[in-house]
Amino acid sequence: MTVTENTTERKDGRVVAIAGPVVDVEFPRGHLPEINDAVQLTVSVDGEDTPVMAEVAQQIGDSRVRIVCMKPTDGLRRGQPVRNLGHGIQMPVGDAVLGHVFNVIGEPLDTDDLGEVSERWEIHREAPPFKDLEPKAQMFVTGIKVIDLLTPYLAGGKIGLFGGAGVGKTV
Repeated sequence: MTVTENTTERKDGRVVAIAGPVVDVEFPRGHLPEINDAVQLTVSVDGEDTPVMAEVAQQIGDSRVRIVCMKPTDGLRRGQPVRNLGHGIQMPVGDAVLGHVFNVIGEPLDTDDLGEVSERWEIHREAPPFKDLEPKAQMFVTGIKVIDLLTPYLAGGKIGLFGGAGVGKTV
């Protein structure tokens, strides 16, 4: 990551180029956001303003960054302000999120109200230290007796199931 000159004060940038979901933004010199930082801009379609979250993907020089928008950019125009949030995209965590489905920017897709969300974690964060991991050999029950018997899988790992067409992979 590149360290900006002034980390105490964040200033807004301006859209300078748009290519679908990829947008180039110019910030005042010395106020570039970090790579993986979240920025927010507003898109206006049919008189309705919609906030769009984006992530800084690249610092391209000349006080410019390249961002990737997480929602459609229809209605976005050059010169529009872009707010540097000063942190990465964050997801809600805790008991309130159990059983819910979220999009990549932490918005619930299956409900309008999550209730009390106690904390949010950035999506780009360090992995826990190996000494803090708790290895346990617990079988992941698929419900398909042949797979559970012949190729048992461990819970918590990555699983790839390959097979030809029409052999029942989706069962």
